[in-house]
Amino acid sequence: EGSYGVVCAVKNSKTGEKQAIKKIKKVFQDVTDAKRILREIKLLRHLDHENVIGIRDMMAYPQDAKKFEDVYLVNDLMDTDLLQIIRSSQPLSDDHVRYFVYQMLRALKYVHSANVLHRDMKPNNLLVNANCDLKVCDFGLARVADTNDAAHAMTSYVVTRWYRPPEVLLGLKDYDASVDIWSTGCILAELIGRKPLFPGKDYIDQVKIIVDVLGNPDESAYSFARDSARRFMKNLPKREKKEWSKMYPKGNPLALDLLDKMLQFDPKKRITAVEALEHPYLKELHDPQDEVRNGGRHDLFRDLFCFLPFSPSLLLRTLMRCMYENGGMMMCRGGMMMHASTSFRICTRTTVAHCFVWPARCRSRL
Repeated sequence: EGSYGVVCAVKNSKTGEKQAIKKIKKVFQDVTDAKRILREIKLLRHLDHENVIGIRDMMAYPQDAKKFEDVYLVNDLMDTDLLQIIRSSQPLSDDHVRYFVYQMLRALKYVHSANVLHRDMKPNNLLVNANCDLKVCDFGLARVADTNDAAHAMTSYVVTRWYRPPEVLLGLKDYDASVDIWSTGCILAELIGRKPLFPGKDYIDQVKIIVDVLGNPDESAYSFARDSARRFMKNLPKREKKEWSKMYPKGNPLALDLLDKMLQFDPKKRITAVEALEHPYLKELHDPQDEVRNGGRHDLFRDLFCFLPFSPSLLLRTLMRCMYENGGMMMCRGGMMMHASTSFRICTRTTVAHCFVWPARCRSRL
């Protein structure tokens, strides 16, 4: 059970495929949450990548013919998330770390090529199967990075604090895809060290911890910040950058080099997803032909995020229309709206294996 509802494992009685159904309760009780849910549904309908969770089906249960409160999303069933793996006693080899990071970057290359920022990369938003397949989920905070549209300023209240980049902490509004790279770097460090790299207690403590590790940045790295934030940065105690090899003595030197390029205080100096995939650490897995970009229209993705301050009734109509546009929806007995060919039965959720099995594709590259 999560913040928005309950997820259960089911078996499609027609195909025999195991899937997950996420019940989002009282979807219109809070307008902000409703916008976030609608944003995720609309976005995932237009993203198709094996490292991005997809929506297989949608259902809704109305209280009456004109109103419904609960939405059901059908997704691929995954065994666990990366946070549970990091916290477990399961040994993680360098090959595990490499393959997880490769899949994260592969997903980000695809998402960023659509001009979309995820903005909430963290271990529990990375779903994993026992064969080490990884899918990025929870696009509720995602936005289009539109540098030509000043009217759609980004919010700074994004990304769970421990994975939030310094430019966002210091108030930068027109940030870009580098925010996801910072978060991915934090996850890479957590995979290597099995604990969070920057576990700040609040946003001020978060900045201090980052500076304690990376050292004091040049003033040019935070020139965008307000006067109060710049004064705060200048008054911080002088710190030298720590050596990654001393922090992670068992870490692969190439992994630590990639980590350093991801965790640059200045976002302009941060490596991109495309560049990271070409890094020597990922040489055994890197395949440009298999690391696709999104070929869709960027204006289409921008339109998905044009939310006016609408009322709950307008949100309801928009979500209803979104469901019908997804295709095959119909009203059936009991008020349940679903695809006519779909039926499920609840099954026992599988637990993550304690001994990962490498996918054939990965084995062939290693």
